[in-house]
Amino acid sequence: MKTINLLSMALLGLVAGCATQATDNAAAARKTEVVFDHPENFRDVRDAYTPTEKGRDAILSNIRSYIVYRADQMLPDGYRLKVVFTDIHLAGNYEPWHGVQWENVRIVKAVYPPAFKFTYSVTDPAGKVVRQGSEDIVDLGFDTRMAFPEDDPLRYEKDILNDWTHSALGGLKGA
Repeated sequence: MKTINLLSMALLGLVAGCATQATDNAAAARKTEVVFDHPENFRDVRDAYTPTEKGRDAILSNIRSYIVYRADQMLPDGYRLKVVFTDIHLAGNYEPWHGVQWENVRIVKAVYPPAFKFTYSVTDPAGKVVRQGSEDIVDLGFDTRMAFPEDDPLRYEKDILNDWTHSALGGLKGA
């Protein structure tokens, strides 16, 4: 009986070690780091009229995943991108004066444009900064974009960030 328990524990340890190594390898392969500097102070990353931290963190995680996905495709091997957001304002806003049933519905209108403030730097394999900058993006015409998929609540924000990655990272693969 003790031999079976010892064997089971050894097998669990081996599996856990492999999982940790796979996670470490995935993190090492990632070329993009996204940091949210004091997100509790961001103008609007609310999930409801009365926001929750869990909702805010889910929204930010979705934005982070999207930037990592897009930027990692554009960065040459060995290059790294670091983006530090200092403010985000999502498209739309909550208008609770329409009644209780509308209290947690984000109303998207042209008067509530999405906005991003962040800095970024791109380093080459030697660690030398090859591009850097500070961005203050407000898209007043966001509502005229053909942003897809239509059921993605962050489609406008992702479309704007997609445009930025192409503008900021374009041409690096050929460099």
